[in-house]
Amino acid sequence: MRQVPRNVSYLLIGNGRVARHFQYYFSLLQLPFATWHRLESLPLLREQIRSASHILLLISDDGVDPFIDAHLSKSSAVLIHCSGSLNSRKAYGAHPLMTFGSAIYADDIYASLPFMIDDHALAFADLLPGLPNAHFRLDRRNKAKYHALCVLAGNFSCLLWQKLLGDFEQDLGWPAASAAPYLKQQMQNLLSDYRNALTGPLVRGDSLTLQRNLDALKNDPFQAVYHSFISCYRSITEAP
Repeated sequence: MRQVPRNVSYLLIGNGRVARHFQYYFSLLQLPFATWHRLESLPLLREQIRSASHILLLISDDGVDPFIDAHLSKSSAVLIHCSGSLNSRKAYGAHPLMTFGSAIYADDIYASLPFMIDDHALAFADLLPGLPNAHFRLDRRNKAKYHALCVLAGNFSCLLWQKLLGDFEQDLGWPAASAAPYLKQQMQNLLSDYRNALTGPLVRGDSLTLQRNLDALKNDPFQAVYHSFISCYRSITEAP
């Protein structure tokens, strides 16, 4: 059992997916915490603020600073937001590099995820006491690029896999699960050797196959996506 730091009491603000995952993880670590969200009363919020040493704002990016101005301007607690793109002068950033779905994950997933913390933030043991996670300092000047990379790789690739799985089911009559080995191996190849993980007609320079693929996607919005990847790949590989 991990020892709970003395005089530490968290308050988790929000009730979305990230908040629910954090609540589960903090319970797993046996860290003391309270919760509040906007459907609850302001007197309850004020009461919980008074007893909190650390307050995590697990709410939308645009809502972080206004919430601090409205409710936390007099609090002495350490204020933390978990946005990957927001630079706030009112709270430290600590972004968990993870995608949070609707279901709770296996316990070991939570301890494995790294936190990307602002370059000016407190030492991690003071910023998020009781958490055993790895962490990396992120220069705030690079925060927008960091988040753009996460969206490109994580969110946008999800659109591509949703397209494949959906069309397998709807157009080809196959179960979506039939693509699972392909997805798992692609992930493993990236983790094992990301520089050499790309295969297929782009790498081979197979222009006939690329054109057939584009023709097959006629009147499909993903044709433009496919074409943009061809252009992007060529600009990368042909750069001096």
